[in-house]
Amino acid sequence: MVFSLFIGKFTIAPDDLVRVMILNLMGVETSHPSVYSTVIFEVRLPRILLGMLVGASLSVSGAAFQGIFRNPLVSPYILGLSSGAAFGAALSLAVAPQFPVQLSALFFSLVAVGFAYYIATSRGSTPVISLLLAGVIVSALFDSLLSIVQMAVNERALQSIVYWLMGSLASASWSKIHSSFPLAFIGCVTIFLLRWRLNVLALGDEEARSVGMNPELYKAVFVLAASLAASSVVSVAGIIGFVGLVIPHMMRMIFGPDHTYLIPLCITSGAAFMVLVDDIARAGMGFEVPVGVITTLIGAPFFAYLLRSTRSGGWE
Repeated sequence: MVFSLFIGKFTIAPDDLVRVMILNLMGVETSHPSVYSTVIFEVRLPRILLGMLVGASLSVSGAAFQGIFRNPLVSPYILGLSSGAAFGAALSLAVAPQFPVQLSALFFSLVAVGFAYYIATSRGSTPVISLLLAGVIVSALFDSLLSIVQMAVNERALQSIVYWLMGSLASASWSKIHSSFPLAFIGCVTIFLLRWRLNVLALGDEEARSVGMNPELYKAVFVLAASLAASSVVSVAGIIGFVGLVIPHMMRMIFGPDHTYLIPLCITSGAAFMVLVDDIARAGMGFEVPVGVITTLIGAPFFAYLLRSTRSGGWE
């Protein structure tokens, strides 16, 4: 995190950066140009913190969904969350600009997840297969609606939609952190506190009932918590793929499948991974690359290496 403060197009000498930070934190007026404080505290610091929040939320959501569904291919977007968020953002950017993009994306992402859960639930039971299929249906529905919006808008609006879909931390601000942190915090803390129950759910519904646990209740709690965490950060950063899929697998392959340790590891490693990816996105080339592109370029080779070097990809 400290190293990331030095990265950016505006050059600040390391000793000046440290001095400005210390003096500002102590409330002492500094003789340095005011632009130094603006760059450090209004541009770089909120971007780093938002990256940590995004990485931690997507990683812990992915780990929770993979545990619930007992499926290694599941990501936080499995229940149509990304498609709903994309449609909401496109609707705000192109059709109803009076509604904030963030609020619209958050609303439709939660609508998509709720709709998928409603379709899959029958007679008080929510089978895992039904939930997965309902997620596919809802994703297809919102993808179609997004295509209609994209075909109906002008070229400038279409460009904004496509850029939002690629995911970026370039517009990070304190207001985005303040608005996304409460829901992300509630979702992550809920999963963290109940993480040992994911070990029981991963064994199957019958095994969960045999130890006196209500699998339907805890599935609903985990789906709601994981959806809140993921949708809150997707609404401010756009759709950033691969983080929620790869980070839980990497931690599972290295440290094992016990969710008691896996969840805190996903929170810390996801936050660190996202900050690293954003550093590369900002400084790796002469222009800024969307972080969603970098997450795939970094995550895919490392994931492939771990997959080949561990038995069953660490899932067993």
